[in-house]
Amino acid sequence: MNLSKQLGFPENSKLLIIHADDAGLSHSENMATIKSLEQGIVNSYSIMVPCPWFFEIAKFAKQKPEFDYGIHLTLTCEWENYKFGPVLPSSEVPSLVDENGYFYKNRDQLIKNAALEDVKKELNAQIKKALKFGLNPTHIDSHMYSVGASPEFFQIYRDIGEDYNLPIMISKQLMEMARLNPSQNIRDEDLLIEKAHYGIFDYFKSGNLSNYYSKVFENLVSGLNIILIHPAFDDFEMQGITVNHPNFGSEWRQIDFDSFTSEYSKQQLKKNDIKLITWNDIKKIKTAYKNVSYEKP
Repeated sequence: MNLSKQLGFPENSKLLIIHADDAGLSHSENMATIKSLEQGIVNSYSIMVPCPWFFEIAKFAKQKPEFDYGIHLTLTCEWENYKFGPVLPSSEVPSLVDENGYFYKNRDQLIKNAALEDVKKELNAQIKKALKFGLNPTHIDSHMYSVGASPEFFQIYRDIGEDYNLPIMISKQLMEMARLNPSQNIRDEDLLIEKAHYGIFDYFKSGNLSNYYSKVFENLVSGLNIILIHPAFDDFEMQGITVNHPNFGSEWRQIDFDSFTSEYSKQQLKKNDIKLITWNDIKKIKTAYKNVSYEKP
């Protein structure tokens, strides 16, 4: 059945989730995410459990359950001077860490070194830590889409979604970005993001990132769309975290925040007859996900 009709909208509606990645990465990221939810048009976010500022955003999630949030499964740490590693002791997942006990910087290093059993153990541990804290996530997604580093990783991602009865983010664009073949890894029964929009470095480098976001609203397709952003403030904390990394750096993240808390973006939703939905809406009607119960550890 058509997702729009299941949610009570006309069949060819443009459905949209405006999603903030990387909550928990830093205090700056947390504060910008919260303001984007409370003052802007962001209507969903996801939490990085292994990061130092997890506790702060997890407290917010419990205090403000009306906001939609998921778990941002994390296997990589791309930053030069800011590091984090698995929630499990490094000795339990040794193939996931470098010589200093931190996650590898990118998917290529990850796939070269990671054992499947370690990936499975760590991703489950991240979910269990969130549940133990009392969180009630609406979905699962992935930092840098590292679950798309291989078909085997992607199967683990699927299995975790089924085990915890949570929708997972599946997108052809994200698969292609991670160099995972969509035709070989998408199933007929999958809930598919029809179009995933996210900033590209060329837009930022040319000073056109905010203009790109302005035009996204006019380029949505019928069905489920998602805009992936990374709001934070261009302050000393984020400048230190993202040093020598302008791609998704502190200036970029400030543009994300400004773009999706602006009056212009709010007007664009109305102008283009866009229906904002959340992962929780999808979770409620996604009958393909069986009713399973799990015990919080």
